[in-house]
Amino acid sequence: MKAIIIAAGMGSRLEHLTKDKPKCLLEFCGKTLLEHQLTAIRNNNISNISLIKGYKKEKINFLDLNYYINDDYENNNILNSLFYAESEMNDDVIISYSDILYSPDVIKKLKETNGDIVAVVDTNWQGYYEGRTDHPISEAENVILNEEGKILEIGKHLADDRISGEFIGMIKLSKKGCEIFKNHFYKVKSLFSGKPFIRASVFEKAYLTDMLQSLVNENIEVHSMKINKGWMEIDTIQDYERAKEFIVNGEYKVI
Repeated sequence: MKAIIIAAGMGSRLEHLTKDKPKCLLEFCGKTLLEHQLTAIRNNNISNISLIKGYKKEKINFLDLNYYINDDYENNNILNSLFYAESEMNDDVIISYSDILYSPDVIKKLKETNGDIVAVVDTNWQGYYEGRTDHPISEAENVILNEEGKILEIGKHLADDRISGEFIGMIKLSKKGCEIFKNHFYKVKSLFSGKPFIRASVFEKAYLTDMLQSLVNENIEVHSMKINKGWMEIDTIQDYERAKEFIVNGEYKVI
């Protein structure tokens, strides 16, 4: 099992906090966000970890990581950024956004979940948006599941009465899943480069959720792994302040 962390973006909504460093280097309880992620991953016996960096790339210099550079981060988004580390997508791999805090239990459960393409979905997600005025609930990457837990729809602005949970920004691909994912990426890239793609204005600005929805639209199974909290997104200054309550004495609270 490998891990890939996508950390090339600017994190501009954090304003002065990310003026001189990337979002993943924000500190919580004496450790950077990235260090918390690395601890959660390594505590689950995953040592082959790659990181895609771009904005303020010179600031990220941790040992024992495989680095890939996305110098075009201002012109692309998470999906295309991921493919700078395409060479690592040749075996079972966990892929994570760099702006989420999560307990090691999330990684443990994901490792144990079957499926070639699996997305982590929080079914108890609404509470995170109480008082979260700088990142309203309308911006959540929501998910609609069928009775078997397979994804029917994923992305922002879904129908409220059908929402099953929120995508937290983490997926797992099996070796077979990597091939499916890569083949589909190049198929849609050839069709949509420079054009609107799912919910993105152009393919280059696509999110991971756009890719997952495209797979579903082609009748490719995308499974869910359900969790009940145990994670937090750090997208705004308000999130940063609230996240400090998530870790108490080194332990992750389910809030």
